[in-house]
Amino acid sequence: MPTTVPAELTAEHFGRASDRLVAKMLAELCFEYALRPVPDGPGGAAPQAPVEGGGHRWRAPVAPGAVYLFEGRRTTMDGWLVHPGTARREAADGSVTPAAPFTLLRDLGSAGLIDPAVEAFTVGELTATLSADCRLAQSRTGAAELAELPHAELEGHQSGHPWIFANKGRVGFSGRDRAQFPPEARRPLRLPWIAVHRSLAEHHGVPGLDQDALIARELDPAEVRRFTGSLDRGRPQGTPAAEYVWLPVHPWQWDEVVVPLFAAELAAGLIVPLGEAGDDYLPQQSIRTFTNLSRPDRHNVKVSLAILNTMVYRGIPTELCRAAPASTRWVRALHAGDAFLSERCRVILPGEVAAVAVRHPVLEDIPDAPYRHRQLLGALWREPVTAQLDEGERARTLAALLHVDGQGRAFTAELVQRSGLAAEEWLRALLAAVLPPVLHLLYRYGLAFNPHGENAIVVFDGRDRPARLAVKDFVDDMKLLDTDLPEYASLPREALGVLMRFDAAELTSSVAKSLLVGHFRYLAPLLQDHLGVAEERFWELVRAEVLRYQEEFPELAERFTLFDLLAPEFERVCLNRERLLGGGYHDRAERDAEFHLDAPAIPNPLHRPAREAAA
Repeated sequence: MPTTVPAELTAEHFGRASDRLVAKMLAELCFEYALRPVPDGPGGAAPQAPVEGGGHRWRAPVAPGAVYLFEGRRTTMDGWLVHPGTARREAADGSVTPAAPFTLLRDLGSAGLIDPAVEAFTVGELTATLSADCRLAQSRTGAAELAELPHAELEGHQSGHPWIFANKGRVGFSGRDRAQFPPEARRPLRLPWIAVHRSLAEHHGVPGLDQDALIARELDPAEVRRFTGSLDRGRPQGTPAAEYVWLPVHPWQWDEVVVPLFAAELAAGLIVPLGEAGDDYLPQQSIRTFTNLSRPDRHNVKVSLAILNTMVYRGIPTELCRAAPASTRWVRALHAGDAFLSERCRVILPGEVAAVAVRHPVLEDIPDAPYRHRQLLGALWREPVTAQLDEGERARTLAALLHVDGQGRAFTAELVQRSGLAAEEWLRALLAAVLPPVLHLLYRYGLAFNPHGENAIVVFDGRDRPARLAVKDFVDDMKLLDTDLPEYASLPREALGVLMRFDAAELTSSVAKSLLVGHFRYLAPLLQDHLGVAEERFWELVRAEVLRYQEEFPELAERFTLFDLLAPEFERVCLNRERLLGGGYHDRAERDAEFHLDAPAIPNPLHRPAREAAA
């Protein structure tokens, strides 16, 4: 095998990526109260005159003998914006050197802010993230060109999770894997299919989408005949072909998980490789979810991928496979019977219409085994958003609105210019598209999900004006109240027994954390810097949209109090600190188990004191 250095790994690209990553690390550690910056003035006095580009100079002690200096500013929601390229490290002897991600990581370790095992583990995740960012830097595609890309192709230009700084760790991928499988590789992929005996596999689908119907929809007749021949040759004599369930598998998963961990089942003919299907797919930002390029009318497919990325292993739980079609039927019924959702908002809820779960006969019988050993093989099919668009409409993830190209042009600024609207008018249209359906599902139906930048998709009209919202992954992330509401009466039993149940504060926090903290916290300063809409004005427009909804549905007043998005503050979730201090975070029994950290609450910019709100 030739030993070559990936073309994107140049000193220039790596230096630029490092500057951006260390700035992001400092900003998020300040937000999570791991660091406590003070103005870089005499005795920590009030900030000096603003620096170029806005903001001030700050200093943040990290460890004995290590202080980080940077330029930037406080943002709303107690956030921080650190200017890339300004961060410096001041040592005990007074010497100052450029800050770097790994030096900051080591200083955090010396200060006791990281579990030592996690610190060592994080070196690889940060390195992988930097390498992926080098690939993004290499393309330097401008915002105007990005605005012309189809939804699936635009995914390959995104920079990843805005909050978690080691956001492209992808632990388990080799160098060759990283060049082939991530979204920023922008390489179409063909998926191999396997057949698994029903003693290990189970298929679940919405009415009319049993296994035969799904196969007929997703595969061409010639492929079905070819795969049937493979199954006939591979299954034990006397075992009917009808006793097998078919599903696609990620090529990496086949090599790294199926062959080594299901060797006994392969030897016994309980798992049979069928061959590679002919459709080309592109990975979305979640890596293990694929969009069909050859046949866009066919479903998106999500497959198990046992890599660790942004804090969790990317498996597919059996209980999710069982619940997905039933939950999809319920949400579809809500949508069809609610004129506000279906006619006013015209929200798109792409159903997760079929799923296959495969059980490992030994690992899944081990009590309290880490979740990553119990989600090894499965597939889930979701309706494509693009198939539900009107003529001239274009879909883009909410995350795309945070993108800034290599020349410093914000993607959102490009869309506003193309729309012909003033910035604030365009922003009102965006909020009117995004917020009402999210609020209605929460208030009317006691249904919360995580409408973060990747799952929330904005649909734009032919003039690039925000028109409506699509929400994907609503089954995986769906949360219900822990007390039954009348609206839950029609929820199928198989879904009701599996979906997560929480108190009202958690449902409210789910929306606040995903949308307000996880996305709007970044969008607000971007709009100020690139479009001249002050952060305070942005939040006024958000609040106005919430109040507009509440005024339209006064009969839901009790729900507005129960799910209070206008409360004075929200719980501060510390994603990076939780990851750095939670030594066993990647080997816990339950994927969503929390490692609680105390931190001050986040001031809610939507809140107004009673006397001010009444004025």
